[in-house]
Amino acid sequence: MSRIEQAKGKLIVSCQALPEEPLHSSFIMGRMAKAAKEGGASGIRANTVEDIQEIQKEVDLPIIGIIKRQYGDNHVYITPTMKEVDELMAMEQRPDVIAVDATCRQRPDNKTLDEFYAEIRAKYPDQPLMADCATLEEMCHADDLGFDFIGTTLVGYTSESEGDKIETNDFEIIRELLKTAKHPVIGEGNIDTPEKVKRVLDLGAYSVVVGSIITRPQVITRRFVEAIED
Repeated sequence: MSRIEQAKGKLIVSCQALPEEPLHSSFIMGRMAKAAKEGGASGIRANTVEDIQEIQKEVDLPIIGIIKRQYGDNHVYITPTMKEVDELMAMEQRPDVIAVDATCRQRPDNKTLDEFYAEIRAKYPDQPLMADCATLEEMCHADDLGFDFIGTTLVGYTSESEGDKIETNDFEIIRELLKTAKHPVIGEGNIDTPEKVKRVLDLGAYSVVVGSIITRPQVITRRFVEAIED
């Protein structure tokens, strides 16, 4: 946990590009992480063993590691099973934190979140874990289970949270979570302006993850184009 403490009260940049995206390349993600560090990032979130290894060559920053993998038409894809956890844990330099989908949705292995969490803890008791959640109920449940970090990563991205926006009513979901959370809260998911980042930290979040608006040029470009068209 000591390395991830470097990111307390600071910015974590998500450096990811999926196979269908223009910047998909471990080499590019390594350079993206280097650029993020030069800009002042205090941590990196990254996808796949290959990308994480390349990023570790470029920067000495704490890493939240995930593996995105689709199993058929199942909607859970962020480190969805023990297979992905094992792959991350087999790395010579393991991620400082491993994030997993902690929503209420059915998992591809049909295990409940409680079962999945217990399995990880039994095999890797000392590995810090982050819960990627979509609703306040899921966040509170993950907190009760004992996840080391509670993330708002999937707010608005699941059927249970459809239409929800993390900034609604001055980040009400984060404010409500912080009232009872026993573990640090990491703000993530469409926190896409410096003002939002500062507000989430001022509310008491441990740190904030920002991704697409920093590391996906196609998303950044689209915002400018949409502004012109509007």
